[in-house]
Amino acid sequence: MRLSIFPLPGAILFPGLQLPLHMFEDRYRALTSDALARDRRIAMIQPQRGGDDAPLYTVGCIGRIEDVEALEDGRFNLVLEGEKRFRLIRELDVATPFRQVEGEPIDDPRFETLASVERAAFEQEARIFADMQGYSVDWDSVERLDDESLINGVSQIAPFDVAAKQALLEAPDLSTRCELMIQLMQFFALRDGGDDRATLQ
Repeated sequence: MRLSIFPLPGAILFPGLQLPLHMFEDRYRALTSDALARDRRIAMIQPQRGGDDAPLYTVGCIGRIEDVEALEDGRFNLVLEGEKRFRLIRELDVATPFRQVEGEPIDDPRFETLASVERAAFEQEARIFADMQGYSVDWDSVERLDDESLINGVSQIAPFDVAAKQALLEAPDLSTRCELMIQLMQFFALRDGGDDRATLQ
């Protein structure tokens, strides 16, 4: 399937979750206008490095524009809702100012759950991580989240580097993603000072 992409480092999207975006560059205004005129879909995928033509990672997520605010100067505020992960097949040679790719949808299982011991281990590590970072968390609300919303939601907003976030997106199932999140939070807590973003380099 042909997908118009927004290659944004550090930004990943999961099926069922939402991602707010501010579109201000001309090419991404054009991307937004095109999506609104067609099927309201924009595919999020991370570039492997900086630069307009940087190579892309192989897995991204298709999002549908659920909410849009068109500003007077041509910018857009969007909310994308994740629909389905996809695997990159190839980049297309196009005349549009925004990049387009051919992608293959990934059929993820729905309503995955964790073993109780996995969930408990994640919540314990998340509390340590949040305390270390000085985050204020409503743990009662966290405990009411289903496993998918919790693990994918934290994966999407976690302050990790591009490679780490990509590894979370590419994890084949929820249990694997949960274990990777625990490892990343532990690594983040143990690393020496300096950069405030955990890395898998």
